[in-house]
Amino acid sequence: MDKNKFVQIGAGNIGRSFVGQLFARGGFEIVFIDVVPAIIGALNQQRKYRVEIKDRAPASIWVKGVRGVNGREREAAAAELGDCRLCASAVGPAALPAIFPTIALALQKRVENGQPPLDIIICENMRDAAAAFREGLQEHLPADFPLAQSVGLVETSIGKMVPIMSQADRARDPLLVFAEAYNTLICDARGFRNEIPDVAGLDPKQNMKAYVDRKLFIHNLGHGLCAYLGHVHEPALKYTYEAVEHELLGPAIRAGMWESAQALISQYPDEFDETNQAEHVDDLLSRFANCALGDTLYRVGRDVPRKLSREDRVTGAIVCDLTNGIEPRMTSLCAAAGMRFRATDESGKMYGPDNEFARKVWPQGVEMVMEQVCGLSGEAETERAARDWIRQADARLHEVMMSAMPDWEQVLN
Repeated sequence: MDKNKFVQIGAGNIGRSFVGQLFARGGFEIVFIDVVPAIIGALNQQRKYRVEIKDRAPASIWVKGVRGVNGREREAAAAELGDCRLCASAVGPAALPAIFPTIALALQKRVENGQPPLDIIICENMRDAAAAFREGLQEHLPADFPLAQSVGLVETSIGKMVPIMSQADRARDPLLVFAEAYNTLICDARGFRNEIPDVAGLDPKQNMKAYVDRKLFIHNLGHGLCAYLGHVHEPALKYTYEAVEHELLGPAIRAGMWESAQALISQYPDEFDETNQAEHVDDLLSRFANCALGDTLYRVGRDVPRKLSREDRVTGAIVCDLTNGIEPRMTSLCAAAGMRFRATDESGKMYGPDNEFARKVWPQGVEMVMEQVCGLSGEAETERAARDWIRQADARLHEVMMSAMPDWEQVLN
């Protein structure tokens, strides 16, 4: 086993700006596995790339000692995974089925060669990520394969914000990536099968579920509040800092994030309290207000069908609030506003799934959206209550948007 090799599956924004950079600083050689030939070619030609920190104290970080392997070459990719110390994935939940066969092949090679278990740091911003990996890998392994003894499935909370780069910036250097200065990778201490690596910025936690929920229901919800409330109130708004600094929107965004904070204090009293949650919300809002980052409402709000789904940041937060006795007034308004999100990219185009949602699902009405997109089709008490809150929020929002003299202050307070 090469103790100095770290394999990063997915050489996208998070893979390069955050995870690869973090472990390169920790002394590892970084091997990227990706399916974009231009990225793999550039990595192998340059053997380094630049992370440009867009923050109040701008900086450039050169990440050196890197190379790339084409993920479509399964044997070659599996060979890299077969003898590395540990690896990470950052491909996006939708692409996970494409990487499971390669990882499964690597696990079999490791067992055959007497290698130690492979720890996989799952950087996918999803709930129950370890269970999803376990199920996905098992489909490609023999029934008697000792999966539990062969792999460590390490869930994470990915808090680093990486803005969309312009076409001109991407053309200038395909490996260049922008990011904020935040550089902490919260991970599940109990997920590792081997010794946890001593890497600055790696922050192992014992109760990982609490921090996954905090990321989704405060950080990601906060982004949803910025994007969805900002867009319906003032479609000309472009950046998150504009929403956070807005006279009416700023307090509404904070109020929505605090609904989740209160719910999580109730759900995880051993992890969270009024003090540390207030500090967390303040820190996030300060980071959202970072104008140097240039983070757009389009980026943080796009993919409405996923972000309004049952286990994600908005509907999931509403259910979490109700389960813990918190009234989701601003969070349900976020859901109603999200249904009306029509932001576009720099070329004036809506994100594909959002365009599909706007054309085919939204015209069927809020009840259909709650059932098909939000996943609120059951008769459990919390689901009925969630539907009621979203209906009421939708009615309030419809009324103010149709009014000749809209009273936004009443809706957003």
